[in-house]
Formats: sequence, structure tokens, C-alpha cells
Amino acid sequence: MSENKMTSEEGSLTRVTGMYKDWFLDYASYVILERAVPALEDGFKPVQRRIMHALRELDDGRYNKVANVVGHTMQFHPHGDASIYDAMVQIGQKDLLIDTQGNWGNILTGDGAAAARYIEARLSKFALEVVFSPKITEWQLSYDGRKKEPVHLPVKFPLLLAQGAEGIAVGLSTKLLPHNFNELIDASISYLKGRSFTLYPDFPTAGIIDVSQYNKGSRGGKIRVRARIEQKEKNLLVIKEIPFGTNTSSLKDSILKANEKGKIKIKKIEDNTAADVEILVYLPSGISPDKTIDALYAFTSCESSISPLACVIQDNKPVFTDVHSMLKDSADRTLGLLKRELEIQLDELEEQWHFANLERIFIENRIYRDIEEEETWEGVISAIEKGLHPHIGNLRREVTRDDIIRLTEIRIKRISKFDLDKAQQLIESLDEKIKETLHHLDNLVDYTVDYFKSLKKRYGEGRERKSEIRVFDDIEATKVVIRNTKLYMNREEGFIGTSLRKDEYVTDCSDIDDIIVFTKNGQMMVTRVDSKTFIGKNIIHAGVFKKKDSRTVYNMIYRSMKGGPTYIKRFSVTGVTRDKAYALTGDKPSAEVLYFSANPNGEAEIISVLLRQSGSIKKLKWDLDFADVLIKGRASKGNLVSKYPVKRIEFKEAGVSTLKPRNIWFDSVVGRLNTEGRGELLGAFKGEDLLLHIQPNGVVKTQQPDMNLRFDSDFLVLEKWNPQKPISVVYYEGERQKYYLKRFLIEQGEKEELVLSEHPGSKLEWVSTDWRPMISIDFPKPKGKDPKAPLEVNVEEFIALKGLKALGNQLSSEKIKKINSLESLPYEEEAEAPAEQIEVVDEESVDGKEEQGSLF
Repeated sequence: MSENKMTSEEGSLTRVTGMYKDWFLDYASYVILERAVPALEDGFKPVQRRIMHALRELDDGRYNKVANVVGHTMQFHPHGDASIYDAMVQIGQKDLLIDTQGNWGNILTGDGAAAARYIEARLSKFALEVVFSPKITEWQLSYDGRKKEPVHLPVKFPLLLAQGAEGIAVGLSTKLLPHNFNELIDASISYLKGRSFTLYPDFPTAGIIDVSQYNKGSRGGKIRVRARIEQKEKNLLVIKEIPFGTNTSSLKDSILKANEKGKIKIKKIEDNTAADVEILVYLPSGISPDKTIDALYAFTSCESSISPLACVIQDNKPVFTDVHSMLKDSADRTLGLLKRELEIQLDELEEQWHFANLERIFIENRIYRDIEEEETWEGVISAIEKGLHPHIGNLRREVTRDDIIRLTEIRIKRISKFDLDKAQQLIESLDEKIKETLHHLDNLVDYTVDYFKSLKKRYGEGRERKSEIRVFDDIEATKVVIRNTKLYMNREEGFIGTSLRKDEYVTDCSDIDDIIVFTKNGQMMVTRVDSKTFIGKNIIHAGVFKKKDSRTVYNMIYRSMKGGPTYIKRFSVTGVTRDKAYALTGDKPSAEVLYFSANPNGEAEIISVLLRQSGSIKKLKWDLDFADVLIKGRASKGNLVSKYPVKRIEFKEAGVSTLKPRNIWFDSVVGRLNTEGRGELLGAFKGEDLLLHIQPNGVVKTQQPDMNLRFDSDFLVLEKWNPQKPISVVYYEGERQKYYLKRFLIEQGEKEELVLSEHPGSKLEWVSTDWRPMISIDFPKPKGKDPKAPLEVNVEEFIALKGLKALGNQLSSEKIKKINSLESLPYEEEAEAPAEQIEVVDEESVDGKEEQGSLF
């Protein structure tokens, strides 16, 4: 290393040259190539490859202490035992290459493995078959030159995609997600046969995954992973599977942390995880289980996002790729490795065939006697060569000196016991094997496909997909967060916030909510919840703001300026720019709001208008119905109430919703209701309409069609509830051991009832919400008798309407094989008249301009 010094008045500058300028690049290259990033050729990082090589050298069919394996690996790996032990535990926990014994930790709970001296390991049968093949392995010297180690192991399987990999190097990182064993084999077969295929991750922790943005695992893609959460009882949730990258301890901590912050509300949590995950989350009474499930996904580790990064070492340099390209490369490499193995096998068979024929000729023709008189070694060789010459016409290659030397090594005992028939059988079997090997080489793709099928048959059992693929619904945090604080306001001074406890209480809210506020002078603002925020003096209304909420309607009467005319208008606020003041009454500073109401479902009340006595006005009081006013944008001017001064406005009568019924659909993919037209249309719902939900366990619910509700795919009925429409069910009564049919009406709204008896043997067999259903009943065939004819039943004639708790009429005491729904009898149902809105004409904007697009 050399140094150049420059001197100036301010001091000296030393330029560092020589090895310094290369050191960082050398270090970065070493970390990338030798430590952090796996090789595409075999799917191993160097430490993993050396562990597998050490296990193969130690393999005798019995378990080895991991401490012994680690020590043996240190002959090849120039690092400490801790890194080797950690890498070996990770391989063992993936349950593919290493057959483990002892406490190897638990990926579900996050518990670590026992010390290396206590646990044992050996290579799995799968690893012995797929990973090793010494005859086609390329070898190199170990770091100290004393041993040989493989450059790459001849892996005949997409191992890297099966196990996944993660590593952080210098300047880059890699994150390859694990995929399903059987699906990788199926994809390899599809590729070899020229068919398309798709690959998605599958995690040992199971869970639910959304792969809609996976993008083949390349850079820029992502997947979302969720825990599997089910409602076990009314106030009890159970987490049965966890997202990849978490464990039950970290998941439990995240739930407790969210509870402390007030994002969710739970009573207690229990972790009963052993072989399977079981985390019990107990809820306080009055807390919605569906909403809590969404909150767990929104505010805890029950949902996370994973961004894959497919970086691998290929041809001794890092490359970015995707899982489809990696699988194709693996399938091609497997085909090439199998070809090399077949070629070596063919050479060995040809060599065996050649010497078997030479041996037969040598012994059958008693050529060994020709060497009895020879006194020199060259004479022996020459005699054998001369004796063989007349008989070697059928051999496939020339006889070499080495062949003749090998013949001289045949023992006398073997010559004396030589059996010509057995020798001929051996040659014929070798011929068959050679033909078979040649056939495999000529049909290499089919041979490789059969190889993959063989792997799946022998090792694929028990390796079915664990992670369920599903499209996730987007959860808005503001809709599911627990209202963990209280909002107050000082109307006169114009302040609003959570710290104004001495002032007027407004509503419960959360710290991530937005608040909408209206003032007396016609100003509107949306702002974040804070401890104390100034809006403007004389607040007339404040509440939690719901983005894109078109059903909340604000009714307002205002005066545009002092002494000016009075206007009436109705509007909704679906989106605004946060912390921006909006003028709803024009730009005059003397504008004033005379009447204001916020209506969550578009209600339209009736008010009385009283004018001041002025001149010759004859009518000083009259009623106005807000239902006569069309709902417009917030910037609309509205309709003229009076050009004369208004004394006051009095509330007279509450009104009903003037909004049109909203169409609600059910999206079976995500198990949610929606108003965007996804899935099956359930009907047009008014504000008071309810949803009918019947479950296989016999629970019948009528409930508000809340978009936060979650429905499992096994429900029997999910539709708009008609209180006049009967529900018909056939059920098996466990105590009486008979089948009953009953029809009933649900007498009141928002109710949950069990239509079966509480006996554990009771079971719901059939349900219908048709007006006049018909059914056909099939009975099992009696032994030795003719089958009983199906029984047709007119449900309406069979039983009259009874109460929900009634037992019903006995349908059959015999065992029923199947209940079939027939075409229902005709029934004229009255059409429901749609709600109408009254059109308003001659409206104009308060500022004379059109409504502008919203930024929020």
C-alpha cells in the first residue's frame, strides 16, 4: 500500500491508494456470493450446502448429534459454529431435507431449538434421492485445501422454491417465499409438457393469503397474509392459523398492544397453542365479533403484507428473476442432470456387458489354459489376446490391454464354478437394461415427467396446500376502530377536541377519525381528531365524518346576507380537502344559518317558518317539508324560502328517509356485502329493511345489512327479509329421532333464534323461503326389498303457519336419504313501489360556479 501526501496551509491531505480502494468491493462480493444469497443452481447458500455435504459424509442411516454435524461442517465452512447451528435448525424446521429428532423448536410459537448437543439429525430419504449424485457432482477444494466440497449439489427438484430463502447482503437482499411441494411438481410437469402453469406461495403456518398482486414473486409484487379467525361463541373468537412471518407470541403481543391503545376492545386473551394454533380472544358483552375481526386485521399482526424479492446467484453473479423463470430453470436442470446420470449409467452397463462377454469367452473356450506354459508376463498377455481373437466378433468395442489384465485377475474358484447359463442370463439382463436406458435417453422429457410423478407419489402425501388463497376485502380502519375517546366542543368560542372535558360532549370517537364541523356563519370544515382545534366561533353541529358517505344528508335554511332573502337546501358531503374552510352560504360575511339538521339516513323533517311583520305581508307563518327539496351538492344555492326577513324557524314534525332504496350485493369471494355491484344482488334496501341469514346449525338471524358483516360460505339463506314471507324447514329431532316439518314467521326485527331443539343430535335438513314450496323425499332402499317410492309434499297443505319455537308436524319416523326441492307453486307477490325524489328546478350555486372535484 502506498500513500501520497499533499501539504497546504490548512493542513495535509493523504490520498489512500492500493488495496483500500478494493477492500469494500471484495467484502461486498464475498457477502453476496458466499453468505447471504442462495445459488440458483441448487437452491443453497454456501453454509447450507456444506451442512448437507457434511451430513452425507456422516450418513450411515443412524442419527447424528447436531453438535457432531456442526463440527464436521466446520472443515468446509470458515465461520463459527453458531452460524452453522442456526442454519441447520432452519433447514430442519422446514421438514424436507433433514429427518430430525429432539426439540427443534416450534415455528408456530417462536420457541427456539434445544442446544446442539441434545438434538439429532440425519438426511431424509427425499434428500438422499434428490440432492446427491457424486458421479455428476463438480468438486472443489475446501477453504484450507485439505478437503473436497461440491461447487453445487446436483439437486433434481425446485428446492429453492419449496423452502424459500431470505438474506440481507451488501447493497441488496433476497426474499423468496416457500411454495407447495406438490404444486411445484405439477408445475414442473406442466412446463415439461409445454403447458402453462401458475405458482403461488404456501406457508407452513397456513393462514389465508391474497395473491392478486404476487406478480410471479418478482420485484414490485406483494402478497397479503391473514390469520384465520373464527367466531366460536357469541363473545369468543379463536385464531386457528397465523400469518407467515409471525408467531403466536408476537401475535398475542400485538393484540394486547392494540387493546392498550384503544384500537380494539378485548376482555382477555389465552394462548393454548401446542401442535396446532389456538389463541382465544374473549370479547366484552356488546362488542361486535365481526367488527372486532376486521379490527384485528387492521390494527394487529393478524394481517401483514410481504414483498417478495427474487434475487439469486446465477453464473457467480446476482440476478433478479421471478418464480416462474426459476421453476423453468430447475426443470431444465433436472432434465440435464437425469440425462447425465443416464449417460453414465449407459457407459457402466456397456462396460459390464463387455466384460461379461469377455469373461464368458475366456472361460467357455478355456483360454486360461493357454497361459500355463508362458514364463513371462508379456507372453501371458499375448497368449490371452491370441486366444480371444477368434471369438470377439460380436463385441461392441476393441479388447484393450486393461481388459486382458482384468481377465488374469479372475480367481480359479470362480472359473471352476462358472455357470454358462447364468452368465448368458446376466448378459441378456444387461442387454435389457441397456435398451431401457437408451429408450429413456431417446424420450428424456417423458422420463423426467415420470421422475417427478414418482417423487410426488412417494413424498407428496401429507404435503397438501396449507394456505388458503382468497381475495381480501379492503378494511377501512376508521370503520372498525373502537371509539376509544370522547369528543367535546365549546360552541361559543369555536373549539373542538378531546381535552375539553368541561365543555359540551359531542360523541365517542377514535384518534384516527375525521370530524366535520359547521358554524353559524355557514362555514364547514373537516379536520383530524385532536386534543384542541379552533374551527370558528358559534359552532352549530359537529360529528364524525365518514368518507364517501352519501346517505347522511344535511338540511339547512340560511340567510345569504343581513336583510337578504332566505334559502333552503339539502346536501351531502362525500369528500373534501382536510382543514379547508368551505362556505355553504355564499361569500358574504353577514351570512347566517337559521336552521340546521344532520340526518344519517336522509330523513326530511317538516319545519314552520315565521316571518317578521313588515309592510303588507299577509302570510306570516307556513310549513315547509324538506322532502320537497332535492338533495344537491354542498355548493348549491338552494330554493328561495322568502325574500322577507325571517323571525325564526321551528321544528314541527320528524320525517322519514327520502333516499332511494340502495341495492346491496353479496360478494361470495370475500364474504362481504357491498353496494358496488360485485356478486349476487340481494335486493333494494330501505333504512328499516333487514337481512335474513340462516346458518346450517339452525340459527336464523335478522340483522341490519352492515357492510362490515362477514359471512362464511356455508350459509343456507342470505336474502332481504320479508316479514310476511314464511320460512319452511325440515329438521331431524335428536331426542325423538324423527323428522319434522314446520313453517313460521319471524315476528320482530333484529333477532337471532335457533329453529331446532337444543338436543346435540338435532340437525337441519332442508330450508326454503319460497311462498309455497314443494319437496320430494327419497328413502334408503331396504335390504332385500323394493325401494320405496319418493314422497311428494305440498308444504303449505302439510302444515299451517306456527310459531318459531313450535315442534312442527312429524314428516317421517323412517330414515330419510335426501330431500329435493321441487318447483314451487305459483304465488302473486305485490310489487314494491320504489321511493321517489321530488325534482327541484331553478337551483344555482351559491358562488355561481360548478362543484369542483374533491381531493379528499
